[in-house]
Amino acid sequence: MRSGMIALAAGLLLLRFLAELPPLWSLALLSAAALPLLYRRSYPLALLLLGFAWACLNGHWALQQRLAPALDGRTLWLEGRVAGLPATRAGVTRFELEEIRSRLPLPPRLRLSWRAGPVPLAGERWRLAVTLQRPHGLANAFGFDYEARLAAAHIGATGRVKDGERLRAAGVLEDWREAWRQRLLALDSNGRGAVLVALVLGDGSGLSKRDWTILQDTGTLHLMVISGSHISLLGGLLYALIAALARWGLWPARLPWLPCACALALLGAWGYGWIAGLEVPARRACLMLTMVMLWRLRFRRQGFWLPLLSALLLVLLVDPLASLAPGFWLSFAAVALLILGFAGRLGHWPWWRAWLRAQWLMALGLIPLLLALGLPLSPSGALSNLLAVPCVELLVVPLALLGSLLLLLPPLGEWLLWLAGGVLDCLFRLLESIAGLAPAWQPIAPPAWAIALALGGVLLCLAPAGIPLRPLGLALLLPLFWPHGAVPAEGYAEVRVLDVGQGLAVLIRTRQHAWLYDAGARHGDFDLGELAVLPTLRGLGVRRLDGLLISHADNDHAGGARAVVEAIPVARLISGEPERLPAGLAAEACREAEWRHDGVRFSTWQWPAAEESNARSCVLRIEAYGESLLLTGDLPAAGEAAWLAARQRPYADWLVAGHHGSRTSSSAAFLQALAPRAAVISRGRHNAYGHPSAEVLARFSALGIAVHDLAREGALHIRLGARKPAEGIREKAGFWREK
Repeated sequence: MRSGMIALAAGLLLLRFLAELPPLWSLALLSAAALPLLYRRSYPLALLLLGFAWACLNGHWALQQRLAPALDGRTLWLEGRVAGLPATRAGVTRFELEEIRSRLPLPPRLRLSWRAGPVPLAGERWRLAVTLQRPHGLANAFGFDYEARLAAAHIGATGRVKDGERLRAAGVLEDWREAWRQRLLALDSNGRGAVLVALVLGDGSGLSKRDWTILQDTGTLHLMVISGSHISLLGGLLYALIAALARWGLWPARLPWLPCACALALLGAWGYGWIAGLEVPARRACLMLTMVMLWRLRFRRQGFWLPLLSALLLVLLVDPLASLAPGFWLSFAAVALLILGFAGRLGHWPWWRAWLRAQWLMALGLIPLLLALGLPLSPSGALSNLLAVPCVELLVVPLALLGSLLLLLPPLGEWLLWLAGGVLDCLFRLLESIAGLAPAWQPIAPPAWAIALALGGVLLCLAPAGIPLRPLGLALLLPLFWPHGAVPAEGYAEVRVLDVGQGLAVLIRTRQHAWLYDAGARHGDFDLGELAVLPTLRGLGVRRLDGLLISHADNDHAGGARAVVEAIPVARLISGEPERLPAGLAAEACREAEWRHDGVRFSTWQWPAAEESNARSCVLRIEAYGESLLLTGDLPAAGEAAWLAARQRPYADWLVAGHHGSRTSSSAAFLQALAPRAAVISRGRHNAYGHPSAEVLARFSALGIAVHDLAREGALHIRLGARKPAEGIREKAGFWREK
């Protein structure tokens, strides 16, 4: 039975690694071929194939439920019910809508934003005018995969609300939950009301950016939202309560204590999850605990792995797309590590030794998985969790839940919540100190072979005493941290035009040097320098920039620069508008210059007659083995003519189209003189400026210039000097990314 369960789980998990979904007819053939094998010894193979077919079928259903391409970018009137608790930050309210009604077929679930509008409440029904878009996010080789998150949450479209009216108020239950949130936020909880809301109701939208940074640096993110550990803790406490009463002879003899303990644990866990809105993490945790309680009641002689495998299969059979979420892998891996680390050990360990071992298991065992998922490592994670987990789960969560339930007796309930907030405040201060000493670290993205080797090393390290060669396990982890990223050979350059939406950021690497041209935009807390540029630099192992060249001071080019400068050393900072850069950035003025790095030629130029901002853009040209790339920032047509006049032999094989493809740049005369082989357009999908201009695209087409659009292809990788085609990230991305 166990081999069949493992095979079925493996088939379901294969969905996560597919770049394209097999056609439906092939899935039908696969299923038909697998059915006869179910009644033979090869039944695990049959279950593997059936699990794979079921997962792929769900993937097809999810893609078919997305917004139709014909409706992409259109503004429609629709009706729907607000799902979950809306989050408001910086004047923008974000919420999800379900039970959609419209004259046109729409996805069953939408994620919307409304700037400066009324705040919808959970459970309310609204009629809204929404500009809808197909699920789309920035596509870079490193960093957060927003499209995977949307797919895992079954979001079929996103949109911006233009107008709306409330049709029906929330139901009693939703209204009660919203009132509960507002009450918690209004209380004096030592400034930690938002954290209490996260712990009690599962709504972490009120946590500040600084709070999230502290939690990430210390590896304690899982503690500040309702996660598997909180639900398991509550279920375990309720189970232990009845078990203790039975042991002390205080439980009624007529009632079997074990079924009652399991039932009460499940009732408490599912109730806690329901209070949190039964979002995916809470639902997954409740299902896992359900399997554990059933195992404890009927199947405990089958070993500890049975409830874990059963919960894994239940989650994946219900929703195969759950494997797209990093939290899915981390939660099941954490439980598996605890089972592996404690099962089969002889003797009774004191609680402090067991607790130390649990932290050691998490700190060591999750390293390969974190790197495989592109997540940072926390050097202080073991120490932070050693202190924070008992503080939050044994003290704060019980106080917060009890205080919330006792708000009917205001003095007592408010005092308990004040006490929980005080403990949280002290904990955050401690975590902030620890994070300052050892912040999160993002190693170079390791190859698959290094991750596989490290997994073997982890299993060896965590094996019981007496297994030979256990110390070799640590050595098998070393390739994860060894510099293995490919660097350009002498005379060649690697150019990565990053996908930063409506903006520009270009990384140029030679054998031993790295330059960054522009750093994307910043809009409040949404900083493309932090979200797109820095993950790419860290993932490629760029720990230092020889230069950061900011073409000019407009936000879409310079907004993310401060985040880059604050995170990694930058030897030189150059700009076409040094006096207008964001505060704290001291740059030297752009001037006409030329230099070489590792046999690659660089040159800069600025239009002497420039007056307005775009015209002052600093131009950068890179040439490797006769193949060249030109970056002009937002230089207008008159500036392009001046650049041509200053060159004896103006040419470029690659052109990053000026001003994101605006008609004010890329003039016909400039393109004819430059004769590029290809042009790259860095712009945001459905941007408000209409970039790229149809006029500019017509010029490219008339001259036979190939066009690479980052909004369609994702970040672009160019091997300058090799004269090879560029590679877009979306070409080899997962099936959930729009191609």
